[in-house]
This record gives sequence, structure tokens and C-alpha cells, in this order.
Amino acid sequence: MIKFFRHIRQNMIKNNRRSQYMLYAFGEIILVVMGILIALQINNWNEFKKNRAFEEEILTQVQVNLIKDKLTLESISSNFEKAITSSNKVLKEKWNNQDMDSLKFWLGDIIQFDRFQPLTNAYDVLKSKGLDQISNKQLRFLMGEYYDDKVSHTIKSIGDVETTFNRDWLPILKEHGEDFKFKTFVIFKDVSIFKESHQAKYLLKMNIDNFNGGNNRIQQTILIIDKIQNLITKELN
Repeated sequence: MIKFFRHIRQNMIKNNRRSQYMLYAFGEIILVVMGILIALQINNWNEFKKNRAFEEEILTQVQVNLIKDKLTLESISSNFEKAITSSNKVLKEKWNNQDMDSLKFWLGDIIQFDRFQPLTNAYDVLKSKGLDQISNKQLRFLMGEYYDDKVSHTIKSIGDVETTFNRDWLPILKEHGEDFKFKTFVIFKDVSIFKESHQAKYLLKMNIDNFNGGNNRIQQTILIIDKIQNLITKELN
């Protein structure tokens, strides 16, 4: 093909057909430019398909991680709500015989803690590649807000309950406890410590604030997870 065009060009020069040669040369340049543009377009399209494939794969993995995070947070939220309800039952003025039988289970709901460790492997891979791999700006923003902000605050709020358990409840359990099964029941030698002006009664009231604060934080975090999941579902569809 190149020899063919070269032959035409040489004939035009020999026959002194300069005007036609200039027109031919101009057309040849246009063909070269068009070829380059087409090649660039094909390259850009291939790059777009490759980036889109990565985006879909990483969003699918993030979605799986968020589903597991949400299930964990919902379980912790349920435990916190039970602890709040049981704390109010223990703090009521009078206990009947049925209450006395239930007391150890109420205390089992209260004197416990949970831990939250989010799954970040997919997000870590995304950050290493660059968040701009996600085309949806709102989705990028929410993912950053969740993983780089909300998660740390949620871990802290949930961890406050564990701090109270280790710092405050353990000494009381060692001094006044008789039997204990984590997240099931707690039996004290003398349950009057929850009625008198004792540290145990104060801790119950303080714990309610801890559980309430932690649960509010969890609900805010779940709300962001739901928003991210909805956006990911739209992107993948």
C-alpha cells in the first residue's frame, strides 16, 4: 500500500502536476491524522473498558464488605438496646419475685461489651489504585466519609462500653460477684448494691448513656452504609 502511494506521488512530480500533488499530500496527511485519532479512540475505549471492569469488581467487593459490617452493627445495636432496657428494669424502685429471678439475666445483658472491626480490604485496594477509579462523585464522597471518618468514631463509641467493663465492672465483679457467664447472666452475692448509694448503681446510670451514645452512633453509620449500598446497586445495574 505504501509503495502504491509512493508511485502515485512520484508520477505527479515527474509530470509537473504540482497542484494535484499538493492536494494529494494534504489528503495523505488527513488520512494519517485520522488513523492516529482512530487508534487513540480505540486505545481510550479499551482503557475505559478496563477501568470499568475494575470499578465493577471493586464495588462488588465493597458491597460484600458493607453487608457484613451492617450485620455486625445491627447485632451490636440489638445488644445495646437490650442493655438499656435491662438497666432501666434493674434501676426501678421495687423488684417482685419474678424480677429477682430475672435479675441475673438483666445484669448479663448489661455487664458485657462488643467489638467492631470493619472489613476494609476492598477499600484499601481502591485507595491504592486511586479513589478516582469510582466514577460517581457522590459515591466516592460517601465511601470516604464511611471508611475514613464514621468507622473510627463508631469503633470509639462501641469501645467506650468495653472500657467501662474493664475499668469499672471487673473490680465490682471480683469483689461482689458469685457467678458469671459472659452475655448470659451475672450473679452477685448481694444485689442490694444496685439499690443503695453504691458505685454499681452509679455505673448502671452511666452505662445507659454509654449504650445510648453508642447506639446512636451505630444508627448513623448504618444510614451511611445504606446510602452507599443503594448507590453501588445503581452503578452495577
